[in-house]
Amino acid sequence: MKRKTILHSDVNNFFASVECVTNPKLFGKPVAVTGNPKKRTGIILAKNEIAKQFGVKTGEAIWQAQQKCPDLVTVGPHYDVYEKISKQLHELYLEYTDLVEPLGLDECWLDVTPSLKYLGKSGKQIADEIREKVKEKFGFTVSVGVSFSKLFAKLGSDMKKPDATTVIPYEKFKEMTYDLPLNSIVGIGSRLTARFSKMNINTIGEFVSLKESFVKEIMGKTGVELHQKLKGEFAEEVACYYHLVPPKSIGNGTTTISDIISRDDIKSVVSFLSEKVSIRMANGNFEGSTISVTLKTADFERFHHSKTISPIRSREEIVEQIMNLIDSFWKYDRYVRAVRVRVSNLKSLERVEQLSFFNEETNNLTKSIQIVKDKYGADKIHVASDTVSFINRKSKSEESSQY
Repeated sequence: MKRKTILHSDVNNFFASVECVTNPKLFGKPVAVTGNPKKRTGIILAKNEIAKQFGVKTGEAIWQAQQKCPDLVTVGPHYDVYEKISKQLHELYLEYTDLVEPLGLDECWLDVTPSLKYLGKSGKQIADEIREKVKEKFGFTVSVGVSFSKLFAKLGSDMKKPDATTVIPYEKFKEMTYDLPLNSIVGIGSRLTARFSKMNINTIGEFVSLKESFVKEIMGKTGVELHQKLKGEFAEEVACYYHLVPPKSIGNGTTTISDIISRDDIKSVVSFLSEKVSIRMANGNFEGSTISVTLKTADFERFHHSKTISPIRSREEIVEQIMNLIDSFWKYDRYVRAVRVRVSNLKSLERVEQLSFFNEETNNLTKSIQIVKDKYGADKIHVASDTVSFINRKSKSEESSQY
């Protein structure tokens, strides 16, 4: 069976890394990006490696972080810069394949299977090359996982940080991942982790050993699909960057390390989450006409409200509408522990025609490039190399070296 070669690239400490490379005065210092640097009650949105070594954690209050790291430098977020650099990273990835699927601002999957023969390189060689290019062009680092599926590629990128390539071949995926904690998997949050822990199910391997019917009782169809993916039985396709299909909704949530109560602090969290949502919407060129917010209090009471509005897509619009919605029902007199924002009723806006760097017809490529240039400007696209047609086939001996 011919297996794919999937990369998952994850920028190490993205927000804080961008702040450090754009402001040389921050070099060599512990740095944290915070919701409101002028107020010690704000929360930590991101931190660099130096701050992490002091035990600074995302989601905790600034004053808590400063107790651990008295010299911590706090800066406010610059979302416009993060979005710009995120798109530049996508352009770099698109030099290798048009099967590039973003996950938030700082992560991307790449299916480089069609590119292996064309480039004459293995998945690991491509990953190492990407890491070096990112360092050279941007000044920060990425960790890259290489595997046969999106799930195991992401597990690989999480294994070694910062600045590393981790290969998880099909032949070794069980021995390399089944001892990892269950919450290493995207989709297994703290609540599910706690529930499985009560059943003495704490690792990926222990989860895989469960009967599929039992998993379905607890997690439904999504759990069954996850169970099958972890057994290596099937793998999701990486979406084409230019043909991303609109999901039903896009949302993001977080549990804060310390409880928050003020409107400023809640708005900081909403802004952070809205940025992640807006980037995913921008990547797919979606707009949405329904917003919803969920607040969970320190005593675990849950409040969920939604509202239909005129179509929105930018971070500023999402923040404004979400805060207006919160203001309509919340009095800011109770401590909040978790926040989730969501935009639904998504509609796909007109997108540029698919640009494939590996299309056999060079004329179509030239035409596609011109479409992009006309829409975004001539300086927004660069052709890395001549277009070459190739056959996406491998012998068994070639397959073993694809990683």
